[in-house]
Amino acid sequence: MTEHRPHFLANRHDYLPAAGHDALLPGYDLLTRVLGMNPVYDALVSQAGLSGGQRVIEIGCGTGNLTVRAKRACPGSEMVATDPDPRALQRAERKTKGMAGVQFERAYAQELPFGDGEFDVALSSMMLHHLDEATQVAAIGELFRVLKPGARAHIVDVRADGLPRLLREAGFNCEIAGSGQLRLAGRVTRFRVTRPD
Repeated sequence: MTEHRPHFLANRHDYLPAAGHDALLPGYDLLTRVLGMNPVYDALVSQAGLSGGQRVIEIGCGTGNLTVRAKRACPGSEMVATDPDPRALQRAERKTKGMAGVQFERAYAQELPFGDGEFDVALSSMMLHHLDEATQVAAIGELFRVLKPGARAHIVDVRADGLPRLLREAGFNCEIAGSGQLRLAGRVTRFRVTRPD
């Protein structure tokens, strides 16, 4: 876990809330639209090529924007979306009300409450860059652990230059699947990551 950080609302977190502060959470979805994240989410879901019957984990789901797109693209998949922020999870749950096969878990990327090899696919969008390198290493190790042999992870992030090295050091095969530019936030890179058999 990371160190507790005081916020201007006098609350304390050991995670970074969506948009940085609890008070900004209601505007988070608008911010993602302004930045141009919707096409990025769509590209990541398309890249993942989800199919019915797969068990999919999303690491750092925030308010559920990617979760909703993934579930709509493949209604037959079982989605387990994780985030440490309970307020963001409440918003995500409201967005997926009525969708079968979606479960939300309050969890840290570096301490996933799942058994070894439980998931066929993993998704993560714009989360890893918030973590320091030691926490990234722990989170990637957990991702490797919960994926089945041969399973894939699909990751998109900014400031991701060191990410391929960390993924390979954890045992993954890693390739760049695409990149693009976000308004105000710079370059984003999509990775296709495979846990070897």
